[in-house]
Amino acid sequence: MITDPLFYLCAIPAVLLYGIAKGGFGGNIAILSVPLMAMVVVPQQAAAILLPILCAMDLVALRTFRGRWDKTNLRIILPAALVGIALGALTFRYLNDAHIKLLIGGIALAFTLNMALRRGNPEPRPASLWRGRFWGMVSGFTSFGIHAGGPPINVYMLPQRLEKTLLMGTIAVFFTVVNWVKVPAYVYLGQFSSENLLTSLVLLPLAPIGVKLGFWMLQRSNEKLIYRLCYLFLFVTGSKLFVEGVMGLVSA
Repeated sequence: MITDPLFYLCAIPAVLLYGIAKGGFGGNIAILSVPLMAMVVVPQQAAAILLPILCAMDLVALRTFRGRWDKTNLRIILPAALVGIALGALTFRYLNDAHIKLLIGGIALAFTLNMALRRGNPEPRPASLWRGRFWGMVSGFTSFGIHAGGPPINVYMLPQRLEKTLLMGTIAVFFTVVNWVKVPAYVYLGQFSSENLLTSLVLLPLAPIGVKLGFWMLQRSNEKLIYRLCYLFLFVTGSKLFVEGVMGLVSA
């Protein structure tokens, strides 16, 4: 397994951030985890180490939010996400991270700026088949390589203004399915080396701690604050990904 102390200096907060997000507090803050770990290992290895931990977190999140999810939305977005995962697996070896980051960053920035510039208080949007299928597929695709499915699915979910635990519970179920479906593809692509799996095992005890911490913070925050944080982190992570995408294309 990885023994470099510098790796764990980055990996421990990265795992806790993901857990806090899966517990419902901070939403898109989880997207910082792979870049944080990528400071000391290559992004593909960071994603492979994180995936088993994310799968464990998902099970904790399912238990935490048990029964609190929107079945209508899940029936729309889950089948589309599976198509996106399949596309991600098929194009993994040819995927350019810079293009994906540019795409996700541009989507997140356009969405948050549009919401910020709208006058008044727009009416909540209902669940939509065509919008849900599109964003579900994009989320599955971007989640496969760099675990960056959060911004696309939030572009679809946030305008509905669901009650905060219903929103987070729906997203928890969505990513439980997405992450577990990715496992066989990661095995096929040789992402789970013994080094990566042993490192995941060492970090695994942090999974329930992060999720429970996030849920505790969610319960003590009002709904308006949760939505503001979701939009804020969507904008921040969108900006980060957009800049990284531009820099990657420039340096290519």
